[in-house]
This record gives sequence, structure tokens and C-alpha cells, in this order.
Amino acid sequence: MDDSTLKQKLLAQAKRRSSARAAETAGQAPPGQAADGRPATGSAGSWTDFTAHPGYRHLALMRQGASRLGLTDPFFKVHEGTAGATSTLEGRTFINFASYNYLGYSGDPRVNQAARDAVERYGTSVSASRAVSGERPIHQALEQALAEAYEAEDAVAFVSGHATNVSTLGYLLGPRDLVLHDEYIHNSALVGTQLSGAKRMPFPHNDAERLDALLERHRHRFERVLIIIEGLYSMDGDAPDLDRFVALKQRHDAWLMVDEAHALGVLGERGRGLYEHCGTSPGDVDIWMGTLSKTLAGCGGYIAGTRPLVEILRYFAPGFLYSVGMPAQVAAPALRALELMRAEPERVARLHAVSAYFLAQAQRRGLDTGYSIGAAVVPVIVGNSPLATRLCQALYDRGINVQPIVYPAVPENSARLRFFLSCDHTQEQIDRTLDVVHQQLDGTGTLR
Repeated sequence: MDDSTLKQKLLAQAKRRSSARAAETAGQAPPGQAADGRPATGSAGSWTDFTAHPGYRHLALMRQGASRLGLTDPFFKVHEGTAGATSTLEGRTFINFASYNYLGYSGDPRVNQAARDAVERYGTSVSASRAVSGERPIHQALEQALAEAYEAEDAVAFVSGHATNVSTLGYLLGPRDLVLHDEYIHNSALVGTQLSGAKRMPFPHNDAERLDALLERHRHRFERVLIIIEGLYSMDGDAPDLDRFVALKQRHDAWLMVDEAHALGVLGERGRGLYEHCGTSPGDVDIWMGTLSKTLAGCGGYIAGTRPLVEILRYFAPGFLYSVGMPAQVAAPALRALELMRAEPERVARLHAVSAYFLAQAQRRGLDTGYSIGAAVVPVIVGNSPLATRLCQALYDRGINVQPIVYPAVPENSARLRFFLSCDHTQEQIDRTLDVVHQQLDGTGTLR
């Protein structure tokens, strides 16, 4: 099968899936399925009926509500090539604000070449866990580069960003421990804490004083206490005051973990993340966590810190020990992107300028950008989920791709469109987009 035939086949499959979701949103059964959710008559086999599962019932209620409001499903759009400042969907070129390709390295020819070279040398899979026989030189080179980025002793790379938090927290903590986390922390940290059996307490977003009060009240009851914050919050586009959290962890003899998923490559003059943004020593943070799927144009996650911490995770964290090693063609482009980020600080500077321009122009048009600091992530808060979904569709109809964030991901009164900026976005693209948003909104919770 040649590349052209394969592409046509994949696009046809994607369109069939999209048609099935559209039919379900409209209250119809998808192709091959009866109205009650069971396979249509004549289907091979005897499939188990999952329509009574609470998750499916919840999904059905969501779709019924959307259908009554005349809303289309804004999710699982098919991008037909590299997604950066622009992307191709349904054969059309869109201005794209729905990808984490902050420095434009996903699709960069140099990064692509690193992947090709790696797959030629190592094959498409390392075919085992790294502890058994999956270790490759590219893994070690990537981890050394990540450690250097945080001025840490060592780092370890996992095959999944979500699994990095789940496995790290699930292993390091236990029932006699306490996790105190920002209320907006990522789902992966919540799942990891749940797996560990540790007691979990959220504190109000970026509120160091409330965290201090919780530590005063509860620290003495637990063996180990871990504070978890993010470097850049992906819903609001704001960042914590790292020095205040470092002071609290030192005062109360706690660990501090910073999730840098959206911060690396974005914050700081060189893109080194929250510690550079705040002028803090990276050694003041016990556990640095991040992902390879955003600025670094790969997939997976990492932990950086002291050598004993990393060795513990390498030998005992289930998500590392019992998982196949990261494919070389994923590790290599992440390493190359990290090298390029160090060599090309102008990309970070351009991202800062683009982000600041978007924030200023949005605010000039009277749009609610919440607490965003104008660093790659800028929400436009519209106040209810149906409006956010309709506005998403209105922009899509005009060649602009941006995703809505709706309840329960955020409170209903803060439903929003979430704009992710790239260093490759232009002022013309931003002005056109914000003009459309402003034109569509009439300030009364409806669209013009």
C-alpha cells in the first residue's frame, strides 16, 4: 500500500468515526449499532452490553443535552498533518490555537530527522522494559540533558506523562503520608495520590497562606508531607510564586514537587521553566516533573532531582520498571528539541512577545482573560458551557480552531475558550481571531 492510499484509508476511517460521534450527538445510533446501544442485527459475535455502565449513561446524557441545545461535538477533530500555528482539518487550513507546540519543534525538519535516524538505528520499539533489555544510549543522553536543564543530579524518562505522576506518587508515598496540592493540579497527580493511599488535601489556587495554615494544623500527624504545584497552569495560564512555596516546604519539613508540563520552554528567558521565571535555585525543589509532548515534540514524561530519588524510581516505580522502554524515535526528537531550545533562545523570546500581544489585544477588546500572565496559555472566559461550545463552532466555521473548556472541567460560570500560543503565530492571525471573538459576543451570554 503506497503512502497516498494509506492516507486516504486513514482519513476515511477518521470520517467514519466522526460521523458516528455526530450521529450520537444528534441522538441517533452510530453506524453498526442499534438505537439501544447494542450491536445491530447481523453483527458478528456476542458483544457485552456496556450501555448500563455509569460512564456510558453519563456520556449519553451529555449528548442528549447537547442535542437539545443544537450543539455539535467539538472534540476529536482530525488534524491531517503537523499541528502548529496552523493546521489542516477537513482539507482546510485553519489558524490553530489547540496544540502545545509552543516553540514549533514538532514538525521541524531537524527534529524529524532525529526521529528518522533513531528508528533506522534502533528500530520502532526497544522491545522490552529498560531494566531487562530495553536500555539504549538515546535514553541516557535524553535523561542527562533533562537533568542539566534543571541543574539536577539525574533524571528518568517515562513512556507517558500521565503515568509519570501516577507511578511516581503511587510509589513514593503511603498511608502515613500527606499530599497537599493546589486545587487546580492535574488529574495525574490526583490519581497517583489515590494510588499511594496517602491522605490528600487541596488548598485554594496559588494560596500560600492557606497552605501554611494547613501545614500548621496537620504536619505533625504525618510521616512525610508532599506539596504539589504546577509551573504554569494550563487552564488559567498563571504561575505560582515559587519562593513562597519553597519557604513553606523548608519551614514545615516537607517535600516540594513542581509539575512543569506546560512551563518548560515557555517560562524564563531561556525557557528553563518556573525556577528561571522566579529566579529561584532549582535545587530548592525536591521533585521536578515534566512532559516531553509539548515543547519537546515527543511523548512521555520525566522526573529530575537527586540521584537517590531517580534510582529509586528506576528500580521500583511500576510505571517505569514494568513498562516497555520509550521508543528511540520518541526519545531522539525530544533530545534534539531540547538541544535546539538551548541553542535558539530567540524562539522563546518570540513566544513571549506573541503571548504578550495576544493577552494585551484580548484585554483591549474587553475580553475576560482571567489570571493569565500571557505566557503561551490565555483563556477567554465566557461564563457558560453552551456559549463556549457555540463560540468554538462559530470560530471553526471561520477557519479558526480553538477548544472549549466546559463544566465539569471548570466551574460552569468560568467556561472558556483556551488559546495555546506558538512562537510561529503572527500578529495578523491573532488580530483576526480576536476580532471574530469580539464580533461574535454581544456581552449578554449569547452569540450575535
